[in-house]
Amino acid sequence: MLTTKQRELLMFIHERIKETGVSPSFDEMKEALDLASKSGIHRLITALEERGFIRRLAHRARALEVIKLPDQATASAPPRGRQAFVPQVVEGSRPAPEAPKAVNDDTRELPLLGKIAAGVPIEAMGHERDRLHIPESMLGAGEHYVLEIEGDSMINAGILNGDYVVIKKTDTAQSGEIVVALVDDETATLKRLRKKGASIALEAANPNYKTQIYNDGQVKVQGRLVGLMRKYH
Repeated sequence: MLTTKQRELLMFIHERIKETGVSPSFDEMKEALDLASKSGIHRLITALEERGFIRRLAHRARALEVIKLPDQATASAPPRGRQAFVPQVVEGSRPAPEAPKAVNDDTRELPLLGKIAAGVPIEAMGHERDRLHIPESMLGAGEHYVLEIEGDSMINAGILNGDYVVIKKTDTAQSGEIVVALVDDETATLKRLRKKGASIALEAANPNYKTQIYNDGQVKVQGRLVGLMRKYH
């Protein structure tokens, strides 16, 4: 049995494919269902796929195929050329189906830009390799991105090898903050920044690593640590 939003999205995809021959974009689906973020669309598509109503077409970005329609949706599909809409119906005193899930939409989709060293600096971040859903409570205003930690130089700050750090994009930071530092425009590392006159110290949180001292012009702040996520296997 589909929820109201699942049914509404399924019919919107079905009508758009019938009209244009291609499935709608995530942005179009988000606007059609009046959702705040695309993360809600990701969850609805996954639910529809798990229930056997749609499937993703391999080797085609965001291409979807409608496999079947629910009986009620087939009987009440909107006329060609109109956006699909299914009203939300509440029987008796039952709560609206989507109400318990409202809090789950409070996430933001951020780019995962690759690995960064918490140890000896490695190459600067490359292109986006994935996207992750991050709770809004961890974020604030501004642009953010995610990096995967490689190394153990920040273990005493609670940052372990394999963790994901959420970074607010900025080119300034206060002394004592943990930052993404780009050294000599070539290598990036996650360290605690210390300002000492005209020098910049990048300080590890592991006694096995020495503090690195650079001239002010050698270090560029690429972002500031605002959150951390960890996977347990």
